[in-house]
Amino acid sequence: MRKQLLVVVSLVVLVAMVLTACGPREAELGTEENPIIWSFVPSQDTEEVLSGAQQVADLVTDRTGLVIRTNIATEYAGVIEAMCNNEAHMGALNTFGYILGNERGCADVAIASVRYGTTFYTGQIIVGANTGINSLEDLAGKTFCRPDPLSTSGWIIPSIVMQAAGINPATDLAQVVDAGGHDSVVTAVYNGDCDAGATFVDARGNVEDTLTDVKDLVLVLDVSPPIPNDTISFATNFPPELREQIVNALLAIAADEAHLETLRSTYSWTGLEAVDDSFYDPFRQTLDAAQVDIQGFMD
Repeated sequence: MRKQLLVVVSLVVLVAMVLTACGPREAELGTEENPIIWSFVPSQDTEEVLSGAQQVADLVTDRTGLVIRTNIATEYAGVIEAMCNNEAHMGALNTFGYILGNERGCADVAIASVRYGTTFYTGQIIVGANTGINSLEDLAGKTFCRPDPLSTSGWIIPSIVMQAAGINPATDLAQVVDAGGHDSVVTAVYNGDCDAGATFVDARGNVEDTLTDVKDLVLVLDVSPPIPNDTISFATNFPPELREQIVNALLAIAADEAHLETLRSTYSWTGLEAVDDSFYDPFRQTLDAAQVDIQGFMD
């Protein structure tokens, strides 16, 4: 009886192994059935960014054969969450978003963007020309527009600057409005929906085609110190061999003048440069000196 039972058990195990071997397998990453997902933050005009992003991804596909699909999150934090939840393999993360994602163990930088020959940029606080705001101290009691709570130049750095001027952004501003992008901040200040706001320098140029007098009616109150540029980062569990192929392809694309317009249409990129995590250490030190609670943004 015992011998018969062992035979039956052995047959069951054998059948299970056969069924498992014959069952459906997950398609290889980087194929049409299982594409690499590259998620972008909504820092500029969504439709324009998404169009440019997919064009860049298609150029990578042409060089590597890897299928990449792009999307734009509804907010900056959405890209971090997608990478941490294995819903995105790559992220075009803004600077503070990268610091946050790396702190959570979800993101590792491979490339920093280049704009106009540099991997650094500056932010600006802008005000309506008729608001009577002439100093940082005058921001007290005013309505302030930001692109997103995790925007580096649009909120993190301006918050530090305001605190240094004796303004507590949490209590001294009349209202903080999430405008949904740098272009939208400029437009809101132009229209008088906000007294002031913060963007990268000079986001006013992005809307100047339609708001031709924007630089007369929206003035620059303050300019920040240099900030390291945004990133192309990978999920920490992304296959190293695929990462190397993609990084090499992106750097080659950025070095080809034929593709510069495609890069510009994405995030106003004019080039790409390989970096590692240490590139962002000085920025971390700035946050530490200002006692910015990175962990607080992780809750």
